[in-house]
Amino acid sequence: MCGRVSAVVLLAVAPAVAQSGFPWWKDPKVVQELALTPDQSARIDAIFQATRPQLRQFKEELDRQEAEVSRLLEANADEATVVRQVDKVEAVRAQLNKARTVMALHMRQVLTPRQNARFNAVFEQYRRDNPLPPPDARGGDPKTRTPSR
Repeated sequence: MCGRVSAVVLLAVAPAVAQSGFPWWKDPKVVQELALTPDQSARIDAIFQATRPQLRQFKEELDRQEAEVSRLLEANADEATVVRQVDKVEAVRAQLNKARTVMALHMRQVLTPRQNARFNAVFEQYRRDNPLPPPDARGGDPKTRTPSR
């Protein structure tokens, strides 16, 4: 049961980790805490690097679609038009979140059960030790902790 809970926690946390730009698999303290092998770090980095272009593409599309909603609202467009555009935004957001979650799943599959069980505690400690600067200082959305380009 503990393994399943840890897997769920990792899947919940890892998308946020990916969003924050925190390459946890390269951080010496995290590597030591999780006892990551060089092979594991390399495999996780390969997963991240392979997914990164897709994540960037979805994020750019999401930004474009959200800008269009803003434009429509400023232009006092009719409700049906705005709702159609919001549907487009949410469809792209779903694609982005799905890609992040699948990436997190693939990363999790590289870790041992013991490493998975330890991951959440290590990540939470890292967040406490390394708080992000305020959103206006780093850009991006403060709700998702996603840095802008």
